[in-house]
Amino acid sequence: MKAGFWVAPEGEDAAMTVMPIDAEPPTATRRLNYLATASAEEMIRRCRRTAELLPKIADALAVKKADEPGTLFDITDFPEDDRELVSQTLGEGEVAGVVALQNGVLAQIQEAVMAGVWRIRFTSTDGVLLADYIEVAAIPAAVREATSALPAAFAVGEPPAGAMNVMPVLHEIGERVAGYSDGDAAHTITFSLLPMSPDDMGFLQATLGPGPVQLTSRGYGTCRILATGVRHVWSVQFYNAMDTIILDTLEIGGTPSVAIAAEEDFRDSETRLREIEEAYFR
Repeated sequence: MKAGFWVAPEGEDAAMTVMPIDAEPPTATRRLNYLATASAEEMIRRCRRTAELLPKIADALAVKKADEPGTLFDITDFPEDDRELVSQTLGEGEVAGVVALQNGVLAQIQEAVMAGVWRIRFTSTDGVLLADYIEVAAIPAAVREATSALPAAFAVGEPPAGAMNVMPVLHEIGERVAGYSDGDAAHTITFSLLPMSPDDMGFLQATLGPGPVQLTSRGYGTCRILATGVRHVWSVQFYNAMDTIILDTLEIGGTPSVAIAAEEDFRDSETRLREIEEAYFR
């Protein structure tokens, strides 16, 4: 069995996830260079809804606070060329993922190259687009909506015969979840420092269960963030270039900070977006 909390027990290779999350996004450089091409110039000339949208996004970034609800811009009814131009202009940044909402809708989320700006596509389970939004926020509202519906308590059965330390770990998780309030610092349990047997990990995984959110951050290396089936409990795993787990943790708290845009990110993103608008859309 490979190391890692979110690895299926009994030697199976498949992780418990909603859908694959390991696709490498295009680089920001390729995205932004498109705007300097002749084809982009023609597209910009006819896609005036995109030109009108960009300063509104920049205005939202200028005043956004990290703890505020997101500001939404509905682009569902934009012409296809406008929505493609929005994609090319915003690019694809470090964080992407999928959220399974209670009503069966999937939210596909992608951070722009400007941190704090998110593209959210709501789709049915068979991939039909239902809605398309740009959101200015620390993290998209869909993430908080899905995880807030999770139970804040969990039942613990009898551990398997080969268990070593899983019961104290579950007790620690239960205490931290019960005592957590919004805004508290996250509490981290590092499995790399604990002697946890495969039986321990399998029982822990089965007890907490899979959750509705999975995110990937590709800032410095790859980090995969998965909600468990218990509110405020997250699997946060860091990988090296060989896709081997080098740090395997559980965090008890709000959405892990590695996926969240900070307040200074909003101001930097505002500046960057206004520069793009000035250079290509005026």
